[in-house]
Amino acid sequence: MHTRLREWRERRGLTLKGLGELSGVHFVSIARLEAGQLDPQLSTLLKLCGALDITLNQLVGVAPKPQKGR
Repeated sequence: MHTRLREWRERRGLTLKGLGELSGVHFVSIARLEAGQLDPQLSTLLKLCGALDITLNQLVGVAPKPQKGR
């Protein structure tokens, strides 16, 4: 999951601090999540998904990435 978080954050052109401000999750926590050093709570994941405008499935990799035009 941590690599997907970084991937989505970078796709959105956000810094750690920028995502922190949008999500309400401290940027140090986001850095630790991306490094695989922290197991997130569901509420944290949902905040990050809201800020990134993605689904929980997209963040954790359960569902395939949507294709264009669908």
